[in-house]
Amino acid sequence: MSAQHMICMHNVCKSYKMGSEQLRVLKNVDFTVNKGEFTAILGPSGSGKSTLMNIIGCMDNLDSGSYELNGIPIHRTKEKELARIRNHEIGFIFQNYHLIPTYNVMQNIIMPLLMRGQDRKTAERNCREIISMLGLSDRLAHKPSELSGGQRQRVAIARALCSKPSLLLADEPTGALDQSSGAEVLALFKKLHEMGNTIVMITHDMNVAKWAHRTVDLIDGELIQ
Repeated sequence: MSAQHMICMHNVCKSYKMGSEQLRVLKNVDFTVNKGEFTAILGPSGSGKSTLMNIIGCMDNLDSGSYELNGIPIHRTKEKELARIRNHEIGFIFQNYHLIPTYNVMQNIIMPLLMRGQDRKTAERNCREIISMLGLSDRLAHKPSELSGGQRQRVAIARALCSKPSLLLADEPTGALDQSSGAEVLALFKKLHEMGNTIVMITHDMNVAKWAHRTVDLIDGELIQ
């Protein structure tokens, strides 16, 4: 693996058992992402995007092939270490935000940091820095239900950034947003990319994929560069 590579996948295959048949979801996928790149994986529903995202995010195992994330051989890594990698190396951003409705913005953002043992004062300082950059400083005491969809997604992005991950992994990040809010979130990804973050975005929408620095197509489990 090159020192420049954040993601290096070679010949990755994944199948699921459907009754008596094996359904091949990923077929000999070769995929590399350099550090600091903003890459979109574009594909229709059923193309294998979710499976590929779960493997990149260390939430599912590959059947064969190899996968290295930031120099770590994920295909040979035990579950306990994978949990650490998910917590520290990857910042997840989902279509439906995954915010806790009873927590305010500050609590939602610092909760993962407190769970990792960071003291509250440091966690709150980190939170305020990132929230300021994202233009939400006046929303810290608000609950998710008091925010717009675009604001909720920015809170989710702040939560992902707080742990200073090596990789931001975004799954249909504008899927629940109107066009205007979606454009604001994508402009934020562009800004984060310009600041040096490595971003992989999964999408079915070509107009969303256009915001990325590079796009690869996933069609019937095969990646087309």
